[in-house]
Amino acid sequence: MTSSHEAKKQELPPTAWAVLGLLSFPGERTGYELKKWADSSLRFFYWSPAISQIYAELRRLEELGYAASARSGPEEARAKRRYAITDAGRAALSGWAADTAEAGPPVLKHGLLLRIWLGHLAEPERLRAMVDEHVERTRGELAAVREAMEHAAGVPEWAFPALALRWSERQHLAELELAEALLTDLAALPGTEAAGSARAGAETGSGAGPEAGAGGRQADGDAPTPG
Repeated sequence: MTSSHEAKKQELPPTAWAVLGLLSFPGERTGYELKKWADSSLRFFYWSPAISQIYAELRRLEELGYAASARSGPEEARAKRRYAITDAGRAALSGWAADTAEAGPPVLKHGLLLRIWLGHLAEPERLRAMVDEHVERTRGELAAVREAMEHAAGVPEWAFPALALRWSERQHLAELELAEALLTDLAALPGTEAAGSARAGAETGSGAGPEAGAGGRQADGDAPTPG
């Protein structure tokens, strides 16, 4: 491998490694088939790249010699280009997968929680409705995860993807539990019927008035962070 190829290898984004990872399983696949597999596997614990990203990474991987492709013959009504991993690609992927320094910490970008964080700008009923919608969506995702688990069950080549899907099942179950707890927290906020009696008792039994912040401090507009 030339030094220029080595430099490109070091610059590969995670999406390229994910696409190469899809190719590392037995068989040849079209870009469309890779997208379908990403939608039914990768998206449950990482993400699913767009079809345009998949084809862009396939071209990059071919340039590096990590993947090879061939067009289908006249026996198919529509010509298709199928991709397969090369020996060089498998060696590079093995090295990347074994490098724990590149894994990095998990990144959470929770759109619902961003809106909850801005809840002072929304109606309580709308916030609860958003959480309810999130619960239903998560239940649908959990059903999709379990369907993928059934599809992978008993296939020796998919033993490790099955482990990732099992982790994803647990993660979705935890997400449902967290959402239910969030609904309970929302119900206990000031201004809600559920919190009314509890808040009245707390104000009667403590020396701090309703204007006091955490730890008895005045709610003087400081950001709710330590320090």
